[in-house]
Amino acid sequence: MRRRKIYFAVALALLVATGLVATSLISYYVAHDSLAERVAEETLPLTSDNIYSEIQRDLLRSVLISSFMAHDTFVRDWAIGGEHNVQRMTRYLSEVRKKYDTITAFFVSERSRRYYHPRGVLKTVRPEDPQDAWYFRVRNMHDRYEINVDADTANPGRVSIFVNYRVLDYDGDYLGAIGVGLSVNAVADLIENYQRRYGRRIYFIDREGDVTLHGSAFDVAPNIHDREGLGAYATRILTSPSTSFRFDRGAAETVYVNTRLVPQMDWILVVEQSNAAAEARIQRTLAVNLAISLAITVLVLTLGYITVRGYQRRLEEMATTDPLTGAASRQVFGMVFDQVVRSARRRGEAVSVLSVDIDRFKAINDTHGHQAGDQVIRSVVDTVRRHIREADTVCRWGGEEFIVLLGDCSAAGAAERAETLRAALADLTVPVAGTHVRITVSIGVAECAPGESLEAVMQRVDAALYAAKRDGRNRVVTA
Repeated sequence: MRRRKIYFAVALALLVATGLVATSLISYYVAHDSLAERVAEETLPLTSDNIYSEIQRDLLRSVLISSFMAHDTFVRDWAIGGEHNVQRMTRYLSEVRKKYDTITAFFVSERSRRYYHPRGVLKTVRPEDPQDAWYFRVRNMHDRYEINVDADTANPGRVSIFVNYRVLDYDGDYLGAIGVGLSVNAVADLIENYQRRYGRRIYFIDREGDVTLHGSAFDVAPNIHDREGLGAYATRILTSPSTSFRFDRGAAETVYVNTRLVPQMDWILVVEQSNAAAEARIQRTLAVNLAISLAITVLVLTLGYITVRGYQRRLEEMATTDPLTGAASRQVFGMVFDQVVRSARRRGEAVSVLSVDIDRFKAINDTHGHQAGDQVIRSVVDTVRRHIREADTVCRWGGEEFIVLLGDCSAAGAAERAETLRAALADLTVPVAGTHVRITVSIGVAECAPGESLEAVMQRVDAALYAAKRDGRNRVVTA
């Protein structure tokens, strides 16, 4: 029986634990796959689109400002008129810079090749000066404007994004180049803001794969060809207008990448996100779920053990105890008899048995009903218990017959106790439905012989009981 209980408990534990662990693992892998899909298909492209839109907005604003300047009649008239009064042009450029909050504004005249700036004339551009190559490129191009990332002529240590707009006279002849500069720092601030908000690595590369602009804490190789894991995708990045992919960096980290060409700057925007932090959160959640699963398993087992133990006790009581009287049942009496006899044999003690039967019990049932009969039986057992020792056992043998097992008691002692019991029951009055029922009992007594079985003892004590019945009832007879 004990082994079966252990098997049942183990099976229940495995069943509950398997179900909870399976649920936790399924949730983990669903979350893992969902995270990968969301990052690859939604998060990174959205970040890339947002940054691209921000850059486009600033660039478009600068293009419009430069267009207004290129078509301003003051600029054209002043250039056509011979560029007299330099202060008028420098004041004009200064007002543009202040009004539109640009880092610079400029005009380069085709006639004089002077570079006008809010601070005055900075220089005269020359074809042989590499720093002035941008002007001669604009002079010969067919498009109305270009966007160029270059060193600022007024501040060579600063890289800026310039809108270079061609200025034409009223006949369409080339007068020079005009425009404004957008600070690269503004784009860098935009990158920093997105990195801080979304925890992603954002940077720009040129057509050679060199990193041209990045946020803080950029501690990777300056060229994507040299990046661990990313180098294998360098050609794909540099030849595609946009692309998305992922690569493994080490055994436990996956990096998701989205790239997009910004044609106005001829730079490629790269957005990366590692799954390390999110994966760590998912794994912590899995660990918490497994811990909860373990706790629930222990709780279920505890509750199951308490419940099963309660039911088992009830079943054992039902199997070993008479439900009407609480006396031992006939099924368990054999085990009790064997234990008492073995113990008495080791000690050299006698064991005796009493067989107690209520006289004319059928008449009580017929006259007062079965409920009255049950009440009489309960009263008899209660009286027997009060007149035997705690170590002795009373058993309901069947119907109105009871067996009393007396350890360390000879036939003479048993007969004496039986007589006391008979007298007490003869004085007993049982209240039943407004009346009182008096009863008597017949008692057979037998002392167990050495090595005698329960069946043999019961035959002798039954014979003594029948003799008591035959001799007139309400008496004790010893076998």
